[in-house]
Amino acid sequence: MKGEKKELIRTEHLKKYFPTPRGLLYAVDDINFSILEGDTLGVVGESGCGKSTLGRAILRLHEPTDGTVFFDGEDILKLNRRQMKDKRKDMQIIFQDPYESLNPRLTVSQAIQAPLIIQGMYKASDRAGLEKKTLEMMDLVGLARRLVNTYPHELDGGRRQRIGIARALALNPRFIVCDEPVSALDVSIQAQVLNLMQDLQEHLGLTYMFITHDLSVVKHLSTNIMVMYLGQMVEMGTPAQIFKHPCHPYTKALLSAIPIPDPDQRMDRIQLKGELTSPINVGPGCRFAKRCVYATPECSQTGCALREVEPGHVVACHMVGEAVD
Repeated sequence: MKGEKKELIRTEHLKKYFPTPRGLLYAVDDINFSILEGDTLGVVGESGCGKSTLGRAILRLHEPTDGTVFFDGEDILKLNRRQMKDKRKDMQIIFQDPYESLNPRLTVSQAIQAPLIIQGMYKASDRAGLEKKTLEMMDLVGLARRLVNTYPHELDGGRRQRIGIARALALNPRFIVCDEPVSALDVSIQAQVLNLMQDLQEHLGLTYMFITHDLSVVKHLSTNIMVMYLGQMVEMGTPAQIFKHPCHPYTKALLSAIPIPDPDQRMDRIQLKGELTSPINVGPGCRFAKRCVYATPECSQTGCALREVEPGHVVACHMVGEAVD
């Protein structure tokens, strides 16, 4: 069909385990999803649920333990280091803390030019070409040209993050993992950076994986939302499906924690109680069972596969359609 979007990213049974003295830590465990070109997949969940590790595994910044990652139909886990370096032009990342991700010894221009030189798109001796490209990138992300020779410590968080965005865009990528790109910024600056990222996506046709704790942000930015808990996907759907008809008890608890701007309106906060399941050497049951008020003996003994509750809306819960609804 004319105008139909094509699939850009797909993972199949993606896993990333880390060895520890006590056993394997299941950081990402059997994740399956796809992102269409030009769309945004929002990934939410508590700290330690595997969001950032998932993003890094897709880019092979962490080598996956098992599974496959398809980029534009090609399994990139089969590429050697040289081939993956070439693919890196199409797949970039924006990090959470712009200060930590920038080399303090590099000026703004040097930070933006570094990936261009490393990827062989420009020679270090091509000063005119590099300067022209640098200024183009600075204009694109709203950085004043007068800052071209400044260092990261001389700039505020918003400007530092714009450098990170410009650096990611310099290689003309098609897919960007946005790893909590505004969580380290003041609220007023967050809005500016988010608006910039939306404008860039529309202008350049970018595809995003947007990792965040802020559910209100992901609601307005995402085409689909994935909810993760201890390395696994527990629910996925459109923003309307997730916010209007959340099915998993964990998703409901997350949504209940969103602040309400009206001080006179009562919050129906769901307090999660119980012991957090260890992500090391996890058993076969549901990892949320110890904190779930609907849990049955079956939940502690048998894991639940994702099931479709409506078109495009999947959830992993034994009790969906029963007590949870």
